[in-house]
Amino acid sequence: MVRDTSVVLSGLKLDNPVIPASGTFGFGNEFKDFYDINILGSFSFKGTTKEPRFGNPTPRIAECERGMINAVGLQNPGIDHVIEHELPHLKSYFHKPVIANISGFSIEEYAYCCEKIDKEEQVGIIEVNVSCPNVRHGGMSFGTSPEAAAEVTRAVKAVTTKPVYIKLSPNVTDIVAIAKACEEAGADGLCLINTLLGMRIDTMRRKPVIANTMGGFSGPAIFPLAVRMVYQVAKACSIPVMGCGGVASASNVIEMMMAGATAVQVGAANLVDPYASKKIVEELPVEMERLGIERLQDIIGIVK
Repeated sequence: MVRDTSVVLSGLKLDNPVIPASGTFGFGNEFKDFYDINILGSFSFKGTTKEPRFGNPTPRIAECERGMINAVGLQNPGIDHVIEHELPHLKSYFHKPVIANISGFSIEEYAYCCEKIDKEEQVGIIEVNVSCPNVRHGGMSFGTSPEAAAEVTRAVKAVTTKPVYIKLSPNVTDIVAIAKACEEAGADGLCLINTLLGMRIDTMRRKPVIANTMGGFSGPAIFPLAVRMVYQVAKACSIPVMGCGGVASASNVIEMMMAGATAVQVGAANLVDPYASKKIVEELPVEMERLGIERLQDIIGIVK
Protein backbone atom coordinates (compact mmCIF):
# COMPACT_ATOMS: atom_id res chain seq x y z
CA MET A 1 0.00 0.00 0.00
CA VAL A 2 1.25 3.48 -0.91
CA ARG A 3 1.20 5.76 2.11
CA ASP A 4 -0.03 9.31 1.50
CA THR A 5 2.40 11.73 3.17
CA SER A 6 0.92 14.89 1.61
CA VAL A 7 -0.57 17.74 3.65
CA VAL A 8 -2.26 21.03 2.74
CA LEU A 9 -1.06 24.21 4.40
CA SER A 10 -3.31 27.24 3.71
CA GLY A 11 -4.13 25.95 0.22
CA LEU A 12 -0.52 24.97 -0.47
CA LYS A 13 -0.18 21.21 -1.10
CA LEU A 14 3.08 19.78 0.22
CA ASP A 15 4.39 16.33 -0.74
CA ASN A 16 5.14 15.77 2.93
CA PRO A 17 5.03 17.82 6.15
CA VAL A 18 8.84 18.00 6.63
CA ILE A 19 10.14 21.60 6.58
CA PRO A 20 13.67 22.58 7.69
CA ALA A 21 13.35 25.49 10.10
CA SER A 22 14.65 29.00 9.51
CA GLY A 23 18.20 29.57 10.68
CA THR A 24 19.17 25.91 10.28
CA PHE A 25 19.05 25.58 6.48
CA GLY A 26 20.30 28.93 5.13
CA PHE A 27 18.81 29.39 1.67
CA GLY A 28 19.23 25.67 0.93
CA ASN A 29 22.41 26.24 -1.03
CA GLU A 30 24.73 24.34 1.31
CA PHE A 31 22.35 21.41 1.65
CA LYS A 32 21.69 20.92 -2.07
CA ASP A 33 25.20 19.46 -2.36
CA PHE A 34 24.27 16.69 0.09
CA TYR A 35 20.95 15.61 -1.47
CA ASP A 36 18.12 16.76 -3.74
CA ILE A 37 16.30 19.12 -1.37
CA ASN A 38 13.18 18.95 -3.59
CA ILE A 39 12.20 15.84 -1.61
CA LEU A 40 11.27 18.21 1.25
CA GLY A 41 7.76 19.57 1.72
CA SER A 42 9.31 23.05 1.72
CA PHE A 43 11.85 24.93 3.82
CA SER A 44 11.90 28.18 5.75
CA PHE A 45 14.83 30.32 4.68
CA LYS A 46 17.18 32.37 6.84
CA GLY A 47 15.49 35.03 8.97
CA THR A 48 15.58 38.26 6.95
CA THR A 49 15.51 41.87 8.16
CA LYS A 50 15.28 45.22 6.37
CA GLU A 51 18.99 46.02 6.72
CA PRO A 52 21.94 43.59 6.52
CA ARG A 53 23.02 42.32 9.94
CA PHE A 54 26.38 40.94 11.00
CA GLY A 55 24.81 39.39 14.10
CA ASN A 56 26.14 38.98 17.61
CA PRO A 57 29.79 38.73 18.64
CA THR A 58 31.39 35.28 18.87
CA PRO A 59 31.29 32.73 20.41
CA ARG A 60 27.65 32.29 19.42
CA ILE A 61 27.12 28.56 20.00
CA ALA A 62 27.17 26.48 23.18
CA GLU A 63 26.66 22.72 23.14
CA CYS A 64 24.38 21.18 25.74
CA GLU A 65 23.21 17.72 26.67
CA ARG A 66 20.40 16.88 24.21
CA GLY A 67 20.52 20.32 22.59
CA MET A 68 22.39 23.52 21.85
CA ILE A 69 22.25 27.24 22.60
CA ASN A 70 22.73 29.78 19.83
CA ALA A 71 22.92 33.57 19.79
CA VAL A 72 23.64 34.20 16.12
CA GLY A 73 21.67 37.46 16.22
CA LEU A 74 19.78 37.29 12.92
CA GLN A 75 22.86 37.52 10.73
CA ASN A 76 21.54 38.01 7.18
CA PRO A 77 22.25 40.04 4.03
CA GLY A 78 19.05 42.15 4.22
CA ILE A 79 15.78 42.03 2.29
CA ASP A 80 17.05 43.69 -0.91
CA HIS A 81 19.98 41.30 -1.30
CA VAL A 82 17.70 38.31 -0.61
CA ILE A 83 15.29 39.40 -3.35
CA GLU A 84 17.95 40.39 -5.87
CA HIS A 85 20.45 37.55 -5.34
CA GLU A 86 19.35 34.73 -3.03
CA LEU A 87 15.87 34.04 -4.45
CA PRO A 88 16.92 33.96 -8.15
CA HIS A 89 19.73 31.53 -7.22
CA LEU A 90 17.39 29.46 -5.03
CA LYS A 91 15.00 29.09 -7.96
CA SER A 92 17.67 27.21 -9.90
CA TYR A 93 17.84 24.31 -7.40
CA PHE A 94 14.56 24.36 -5.42
CA HIS A 95 11.41 24.02 -7.51
CA LYS A 96 8.67 24.30 -4.90
CA PRO A 97 7.18 27.26 -3.00
CA VAL A 98 9.48 28.33 -0.17
CA ILE A 99 8.65 29.84 3.24
CA ALA A 100 10.04 33.34 3.80
CA ASN A 101 11.02 34.02 7.41
CA ILE A 102 10.85 37.75 8.20
CA SER A 103 12.10 39.53 11.32
CA GLY A 104 11.88 43.16 12.38
CA PHE A 105 12.58 45.60 15.18
CA SER A 106 9.53 47.83 14.59
CA ILE A 107 6.02 47.41 13.18
CA GLU A 108 7.06 49.46 10.13
CA GLU A 109 10.04 47.20 9.45
CA TYR A 110 7.91 44.04 9.57
CA ALA A 111 5.37 45.58 7.17
CA TYR A 112 8.08 46.87 4.81
CA CYS A 113 9.84 43.51 4.50
CA CYS A 114 6.65 41.46 4.23
CA GLU A 115 5.21 43.72 1.53
CA LYS A 116 8.41 43.33 -0.51
CA ILE A 117 8.71 39.55 -0.11
CA ASP A 118 4.99 39.07 -0.84
CA LYS A 119 5.67 40.02 -4.48
CA GLU A 120 8.17 37.18 -4.97
CA GLU A 121 6.73 34.34 -7.03
CA GLN A 122 8.57 31.52 -5.28
CA VAL A 123 7.42 32.53 -1.81
CA GLY A 124 4.40 30.42 -0.83
CA ILE A 125 4.06 31.42 2.84
CA ILE A 126 5.39 34.33 4.89
CA GLU A 127 6.56 33.31 8.37
CA VAL A 128 6.80 36.26 10.74
CA ASN A 129 9.20 35.87 13.65
CA VAL A 130 7.82 37.90 16.57
CA SER A 131 10.63 36.88 18.93
CA CYS A 132 12.61 40.01 17.99
CA PRO A 133 13.11 42.77 20.59
CA ASN A 134 10.80 45.75 20.14
CA VAL A 135 13.31 48.61 20.10
CA ARG A 136 10.64 51.16 20.98
CA HIS A 137 9.50 49.36 24.10
CA GLY A 138 12.66 48.61 26.02
CA GLY A 139 13.69 45.52 24.02
CA MET A 140 10.73 43.36 25.08
CA SER A 141 9.97 40.77 22.39
CA PHE A 142 6.88 41.43 20.21
CA GLY A 143 5.88 37.83 20.87
CA THR A 144 5.60 38.16 24.65
CA SER A 145 2.50 40.37 24.52
CA PRO A 146 -0.84 39.48 22.87
CA GLU A 147 -1.35 43.14 21.95
CA ALA A 148 2.09 43.54 20.31
CA ALA A 149 1.84 40.22 18.45
CA ALA A 150 -1.62 41.21 17.17
CA GLU A 151 -0.33 44.61 16.08
CA VAL A 152 2.43 42.99 13.98
CA THR A 153 -0.09 40.56 12.50
CA ARG A 154 -2.51 43.30 11.46
CA ALA A 155 0.27 45.43 9.94
CA VAL A 156 1.62 42.54 7.88
CA LYS A 157 -1.80 41.29 6.75
CA ALA A 158 -2.66 44.81 5.53
CA VAL A 159 0.16 44.75 2.96
CA THR A 160 0.29 41.08 1.87
CA THR A 161 -1.71 38.66 -0.25
CA LYS A 162 0.01 35.39 0.69
CA PRO A 163 -0.67 33.28 3.80
CA VAL A 164 0.95 34.78 6.91
CA TYR A 165 2.12 32.50 9.73
CA ILE A 166 3.23 34.01 13.02
CA LYS A 167 6.14 32.20 14.69
CA LEU A 168 5.56 32.28 18.44
CA SER A 169 8.03 32.44 21.32
CA PRO A 170 7.71 29.88 24.14
CA ASN A 171 9.24 32.37 26.60
CA VAL A 172 5.80 33.47 27.80
CA THR A 173 3.32 32.70 30.57
CA ASP A 174 0.35 31.94 28.28
CA ILE A 175 1.14 31.04 24.66
CA VAL A 176 -2.55 30.32 23.96
CA ALA A 177 -3.53 33.95 24.67
CA ILE A 178 -0.89 35.17 22.20
CA ALA A 179 -1.90 32.60 19.57
CA LYS A 180 -5.57 33.60 19.84
CA ALA A 181 -4.66 37.29 19.58
CA CYS A 182 -2.78 36.58 16.33
CA GLU A 183 -5.68 34.54 14.96
CA GLU A 184 -8.16 37.32 15.76
CA ALA A 185 -5.83 39.83 14.07
CA GLY A 186 -6.01 37.85 10.82
CA ALA A 187 -3.10 35.36 10.91
CA ASP A 188 -3.54 32.51 8.44
CA GLY A 189 -1.50 30.12 10.58
CA LEU A 190 0.93 29.81 13.47
CA CYS A 191 4.39 28.31 13.90
CA LEU A 192 5.57 27.16 17.32
CA ILE A 193 7.77 27.00 19.14
CA ASN A 194 10.80 29.21 18.69
CA THR A 195 13.79 28.62 20.97
CA LEU A 196 13.74 28.83 24.76
CA LEU A 197 16.07 31.20 26.54
CA GLY A 198 19.09 29.33 27.89
CA MET A 199 22.58 29.86 29.26
CA ARG A 200 25.83 27.95 29.87
CA ILE A 201 28.77 28.96 32.06
CA ASP A 202 32.41 28.05 31.44
CA THR A 203 33.36 27.02 34.99
CA MET A 204 37.10 27.25 34.30
CA ARG A 205 36.88 30.80 32.96
CA ARG A 206 34.00 31.74 35.29
CA LYS A 207 32.26 33.41 32.40
CA PRO A 208 29.26 32.69 30.14
CA VAL A 209 30.15 30.40 27.21
CA ILE A 210 28.30 32.68 24.78
CA ALA A 211 29.52 36.25 24.25
CA ASN A 212 25.88 37.41 24.38
CA THR A 213 25.52 35.65 27.81
CA MET A 214 22.20 34.00 26.89
CA GLY A 215 20.81 32.47 23.72
CA GLY A 216 18.12 30.29 22.17
CA PHE A 217 18.02 26.72 23.51
CA SER A 218 16.92 24.12 20.97
CA GLY A 219 17.26 20.40 20.27
CA PRO A 220 15.60 17.14 21.45
CA ALA A 221 15.43 18.30 25.08
CA ILE A 222 12.68 20.82 24.24
CA PHE A 223 10.50 18.40 22.22
CA PRO A 224 7.98 17.53 24.99
CA LEU A 225 7.46 21.22 25.74
CA ALA A 226 6.91 21.95 22.03
CA VAL A 227 4.37 19.10 21.75
CA ARG A 228 2.49 20.48 24.77
CA MET A 229 2.32 23.99 23.33
CA VAL A 230 1.31 22.76 19.85
CA TYR A 231 -1.46 20.69 21.46
CA GLN A 232 -2.76 23.64 23.52
CA VAL A 233 -2.70 26.11 20.63
CA ALA A 234 -4.18 23.71 18.06
CA LYS A 235 -7.08 23.03 20.43
CA ALA A 236 -7.68 26.73 21.08
CA CYS A 237 -7.34 28.04 17.49
CA SER A 238 -8.95 27.08 14.19
CA ILE A 239 -6.02 28.09 11.94
CA PRO A 240 -3.26 25.60 10.98
CA VAL A 241 -0.16 25.11 13.09
CA MET A 242 3.39 24.29 12.03
CA GLY A 243 5.01 22.41 14.90
CA CYS A 244 8.66 23.03 15.70
CA GLY A 245 11.06 22.28 18.53
CA GLY A 246 13.37 19.31 19.01
CA VAL A 247 12.05 17.27 16.07
CA ALA A 248 14.64 14.65 15.09
CA SER A 249 12.77 11.63 13.67
CA ALA A 250 9.73 10.48 11.69
CA SER A 251 8.21 9.33 14.96
CA ASN A 252 8.57 12.89 16.32
CA VAL A 253 6.82 14.26 13.21
CA ILE A 254 3.86 11.94 13.69
CA GLU A 255 3.65 12.75 17.41
CA MET A 256 3.66 16.48 16.64
CA MET A 257 0.92 16.00 14.02
CA MET A 258 -1.21 13.97 16.42
CA ALA A 259 -0.91 16.92 18.83
CA GLY A 260 -2.39 19.19 16.12
CA ALA A 261 0.37 20.25 13.72
CA THR A 262 -0.39 20.26 9.99
CA ALA A 263 3.31 20.49 9.08
CA VAL A 264 6.46 20.03 11.15
CA GLN A 265 9.71 21.98 11.10
CA VAL A 266 13.10 20.39 11.73
CA GLY A 267 15.66 22.72 13.29
CA ALA A 268 18.75 21.83 15.33
CA ALA A 269 18.83 18.29 13.89
CA ASN A 270 19.98 19.78 10.55
CA LEU A 271 23.03 21.27 12.27
CA VAL A 272 23.96 17.93 13.84
CA ASP A 273 23.38 15.87 10.67
CA PRO A 274 22.95 17.55 7.25
CA TYR A 275 20.94 14.51 6.13
CA ALA A 276 18.48 14.74 9.07
CA SER A 277 15.50 16.08 7.11
CA LYS A 278 16.15 13.66 4.22
CA LYS A 279 16.16 10.71 6.63
CA ILE A 280 12.89 11.87 8.21
CA VAL A 281 11.19 12.15 4.79
CA GLU A 282 12.37 8.62 3.90
CA GLU A 283 11.38 7.16 7.29
CA LEU A 284 7.86 8.62 7.28
CA PRO A 285 6.14 5.94 5.11
CA VAL A 286 7.87 3.19 7.14
CA GLU A 287 6.67 4.71 10.42
CA MET A 288 3.17 5.19 8.95
CA GLU A 289 3.06 1.51 7.99
CA ARG A 290 4.20 0.48 11.48
CA LEU A 291 1.38 2.53 13.03
CA GLY A 292 -1.28 1.61 10.46
CA ILE A 293 -1.61 5.15 9.10
CA GLU A 294 -2.70 5.44 5.45
CA ARG A 295 -2.89 9.25 5.17
CA LEU A 296 -1.02 11.74 7.32
CA GLN A 297 -3.89 14.24 6.90
CA ASP A 298 -6.06 11.87 8.95
CA ILE A 299 -3.96 12.08 12.12
CA ILE A 300 -3.75 15.89 12.48
CA GLY A 301 -5.02 16.74 15.96
CA ILE A 302 -6.27 13.18 16.54
CA VAL A 303 -5.33 13.30 20.23
CA LYS A 304 -8.24 14.77 22.18
